[in-house]
Amino acid sequence: MTDWIRKWFKVVLICLLLIIGCGAGLLWDNYKSESQDNSRYVINQVRLQVNDMMLYLEQNNQNIYDDSKLQDTLQAMSQDHQVSVIFALLDGSVMFNSSPNPTIQHIDLKTSLHYDLYHARVEKDTYSIAFPVVDEATQVQVGNAIFAMSASRVIPEKSYATPLFLFTMITSLLLLLSLLMFLLKNKVKRDIIQPIHHLKDYSEAILKGNYEQRATYEIMDEIGEVYAVFDQMRLEIMHLNLRRDEQEKAQKELITNISHEIKTPLTTLKAYIEAIREGVCPDMASVMEYVEVMHNNADTMTRLTEDLLLHALQELGQISVMLTEQYSRDMLLRIIQPMGHYVRTTGVIFIAPPDIPNVLIRADANRLEQVLSNLIANALKHTSAGDSITVNIELSLGQLKITIADTGKGILLQDMPFVFDRYFKGKLNANSRNEGTGLGLSICKHIVEAHQGTISFKSVHGQGTVFHCWIPLC
Repeated sequence: MTDWIRKWFKVVLICLLLIIGCGAGLLWDNYKSESQDNSRYVINQVRLQVNDMMLYLEQNNQNIYDDSKLQDTLQAMSQDHQVSVIFALLDGSVMFNSSPNPTIQHIDLKTSLHYDLYHARVEKDTYSIAFPVVDEATQVQVGNAIFAMSASRVIPEKSYATPLFLFTMITSLLLLLSLLMFLLKNKVKRDIIQPIHHLKDYSEAILKGNYEQRATYEIMDEIGEVYAVFDQMRLEIMHLNLRRDEQEKAQKELITNISHEIKTPLTTLKAYIEAIREGVCPDMASVMEYVEVMHNNADTMTRLTEDLLLHALQELGQISVMLTEQYSRDMLLRIIQPMGHYVRTTGVIFIAPPDIPNVLIRADANRLEQVLSNLIANALKHTSAGDSITVNIELSLGQLKITIADTGKGILLQDMPFVFDRYFKGKLNANSRNEGTGLGLSICKHIVEAHQGTISFKSVHGQGTVFHCWIPLC
């Protein structure tokens, strides 16, 4: 479209320049016609036309009045040249007269002799021009010859070819400009206005929630590029809308699941408390057994409540991570030791790190405990008795690298791109313990990145999973 408009403007500019040139030509032709003094040129042309008559008068001026033959000859010459002539002496006496008024015998030299075009015009179409008659022998003026002739013989007919050509050119160029304006109007309407109206319709459809209506444009010009970007925007909005619906659905399922999961241990806890109050337990050993069950259910409720709270804080972007400078060894030992004890009680082998580098890092111990707890709990979901969970801590590439590896079932290939997404729970085997809310790994990623670190994983289905966390050193 830009190329088309550029060409259109070039043609319009050329037409305008040609119109200006033609107009200037008309003005110049008119000015030249009005300002040019043709009188001397015309007088000379008239003198050439009557030159033979003037020569005849100069040769025979002495005898022309008395000799009828000379008069007849001069009369014939006058008729041949289609002019009338009056030959008068210097005192005004008329010696020869071939004018339509043959009775003129005397003329007033002051009023009858005209040597220029302005004064020579006696009627609309008649000029009376005088020339002095000089005797051929004595070279003395003996009289004046007054020639009367039509204006067409005096002033040549003006040519209108050039003005007509220029006027035709201007008219043609104006018609061409009108055609170009018409083409521009159609071009703008067809290629700009109508596509914009269609985009307005597409926009209104998107506002109404109709994301299936595609914005298509056949020509890949500037408007076509706008349509392509608009359709990409439509697809992105449709994708975001689907994800929002999925998240809303997942949130509702999350609240429902957590409510259900909290209700079960709460019911169990209440039942065991009622049993103790009613004296069902015969001895202290039975009471302690009941207390242990109550403790485990309370831990379950605490974990679920903590997940729900962290989810709410993550939604608001308010998971607080208070980074303080501290040495890594004691902090990580306090986190890992109780986790190892718990893992072993499930029948899974726990391999603690042989050595923990004692380096200075900026970390939030409570949040790192949540990360390691979630990663180990996630590993427990995919392992069974006899499998192993290994924790290793080392320095790598100037960072503290924490590795948690298990020999469990691994992650399905189709699940790998989504493991850090909120609410995502992989498609586990039917005999796996599909517990949790789908928030753990998402929260881990958020906390590690708040430490200016990174988290990644690799997994082979049926062979296990390895998670790596990198924490920068101070």
